Amino acid sequence: MGVDTLRWTGKTLQLLDQRALPQKIEYVICRTATDTAHAIRGMVVRGAPAIGCAAAFGIALEATRPVALDAAFETLAHSRPTAVNLAWALARMRRALTLGGATTLENEALAIFREDLAINRAIGAHGAELVADGARIMTHCNAGALATAGHGTALGVVRSARDQGKSISVVASETRPYLQGARLTAWEMVQERIPVTLVTDSMAGYLMSCGEIDLLIVGADRIAANGDVANKIGTYTLAVLAQRHGLPFYVAAPRSTFDPAIAQGASIPIEERPADEVTGYRGSRWAPEGVAVRNPAFDVTPAELVTGLITEVGVLRAPSRAGVAALLFRTSGSP
Repeated sequence: MGVDTLRWTGKTLQLLDQRALPQKIEYVICRTATDTAHAIRGMVVRGAPAIGCAAAFGIALEATRPVALDAAFETLAHSRPTAVNLAWALARMRRALTLGGATTLENEALAIFREDLAINRAIGAHGAELVADGARIMTHCNAGALATAGHGTALGVVRSARDQGKSISVVASETRPYLQGARLTAWEMVQERIPVTLVTDSMAGYLMSCGEIDLLIVGADRIAANGDVANKIGTYTLAVLAQRHGLPFYVAAPRSTFDPAIAQGASIPIEERPADEVTGYRGSRWAPEGVAVRNPAFDVTPAELVTGLITEVGVLRAPSRAGVAALLFRTSGSP
């Protein structure tokens, strides 16, 4: 895209401010773990893999202040509750600290970042095999380069299909209330000259009924042991609509997004975000004062609505508890 989601200088973490897109390209500079936690909580950086990478670098920022590390781990762990990649990355950084000391933290964070990029390309390669030439792909929220170290998960599949020479196009739902589809996914696709059409969330069923969608691919913030998927609010609705219209519904995510400690989706913590994200946007208010607001940031799609989970080691079709368990032990190939 010509821009990086995360930049590591050795002394600072620079995060592309996704709140400013698509109007401006700006970076927020983090010098401490607390700065990084504020950036994660404030949606400067978002997307499960990118949050995990940012948290790892946030710990690396404290490598020269060992007495602050325990507080750093605690602060980052509470920055956002739903995306399991955050806890996964922090656990990996703590293991590096235990085994090698504070001097190993920067290298471990860089390894997490580089591995995520390689993983996304592998996800893209596996997922592209599911995409026919000429396919019209609906996606929700943003699971692209902006949500990862690069390339993306759901949009990584799109990019890889394009790179194979397939003529594909994207239908991006705007993704209310934070408009990640309208602001971020549409921007990524325009930057790469991949044909993209922006629609409101409520248009999805109509487009499916008109035969204008061939398949759906979304990302994930946490996947339970039975294959239930937590993703941006509105994903469950799309999965139900996809089943009604006989369309494949795929979820693209690295294995670090799987949480075998969570038995089923109902146990996944769902973040409730501020009311002002629903009552208005960027200083404009359209809802009356005093109205009650619900703003869950995620919902859970049951495994039975998921055609397949696209991972770096292959595609798990018709996900189940046994299938997920086997997938997490695989090293290569397709289940």
